[in-house]
Amino acid sequence: MRFGVFYELQLPKPWSDNAEHQLVHQALQQVQLADKLGIDYAWAVEHHFLDEYSHCSASDVFLTALAAKTENIRVGFGIRQVIPNYNHPSRTAESVAMLDLVSDGRVEFGIGEGATRLELHGYGIPAKNKRELSLEAAEQIANMMVMDPFPGYEGKGFSMPCRNVLPKPYQKPHPPMWLACTNRKTIEAAARNGLGALAFTFVDPDEAKTWADTYYSIIKSDECVPLGHSVNANLAVVAGFSLHEDAEESRKRGIDGFAFFRYAINALVANDIKPGRTTLWEEYEALRDQDLPTIAAPGIGTPEHFSRHIREFQDAGIDQIIFLQQGGKNRHEHILESLKLFGDKVLPEFVEGREDLEAAKAAELAPYIEAALARKEKMKPLEDDEIPIVFASREREAFYHKD
Repeated sequence: MRFGVFYELQLPKPWSDNAEHQLVHQALQQVQLADKLGIDYAWAVEHHFLDEYSHCSASDVFLTALAAKTENIRVGFGIRQVIPNYNHPSRTAESVAMLDLVSDGRVEFGIGEGATRLELHGYGIPAKNKRELSLEAAEQIANMMVMDPFPGYEGKGFSMPCRNVLPKPYQKPHPPMWLACTNRKTIEAAARNGLGALAFTFVDPDEAKTWADTYYSIIKSDECVPLGHSVNANLAVVAGFSLHEDAEESRKRGIDGFAFFRYAINALVANDIKPGRTTLWEEYEALRDQDLPTIAAPGIGTPEHFSRHIREFQDAGIDQIIFLQQGGKNRHEHILESLKLFGDKVLPEFVEGREDLEAAKAAELAPYIEAALARKEKMKPLEDDEIPIVFASREREAFYHKD
């Protein structure tokens, strides 16, 4: 089992002066502590226009700051919006590769598409085509990070001529790729495309086992045809996170942040929104004690409680648990205390022997991954005499072709 921390950079109203500045710098401090404790991953979303729910629109900048201030923790796009209207594929390839160089090869590359009309319509993206556009772009981003030069592409979502996209990433062939997943259908899509599954829906161990069985059965089947140039066979789930030696105190500190996270995204998808005038926290507080469902959060409790749940998820076939620690109005000092308690009381029992288990898993999957990579139809590289010349002017191009 591996562990990660996850950031939407939530900022419920009302906002004080310099609230965003404080939020970002507290998150940096939290990840620095996570790195020192031995937590494996730090994930950051990319969302746009989602007041209160997520102020993490420039995750590449945030992750670069994390890379500069840490030594070992892997920095993950969880996820990068890869549809060309958000970010041209060549710019995504450049950003991912540059961060991989800066971080000495610590990048994880999650892909996604956005879920709300605020985001999709803000960039002129038809919701019915978002999955197709996302996967198309992601495949070409992988090609751009590998091929020298990228031969060019004519597609539904974007077109571009032959160019050499630079820099190339430190990890070869490219950083591990993941797909944001919210249900069984997207878990299946991740497996079919040889992508790690970032499950941003909260599940219990029984449901997690169903998802893991489905995911790994497809990874081992002829259905798996990698989108990228490697297979990242891993399944991660998000869990609420607030630890204290007293169970009731941990709940008081963490449950609102976890519940607000769930409430806010549903509200942004389902409700009419006036940009810049959201009242998500106010709405949540009004509903908290009457209309919101009871929420089970396995990562909220005592260290002993959380250890039992981690064992259950590990036995179910989950590879990574990602802590939703910065949610709602969770306090910075409580987050730091929870992380320290996790590092002291929980993490040590899951570290010993972990590499051996991962090596055994890799050995078991190796023939299936080799077969999957053999099924991939790779883009044909250009021979030197096929690489088109980019002329300095139309006159020079006309002169070159005059005969």
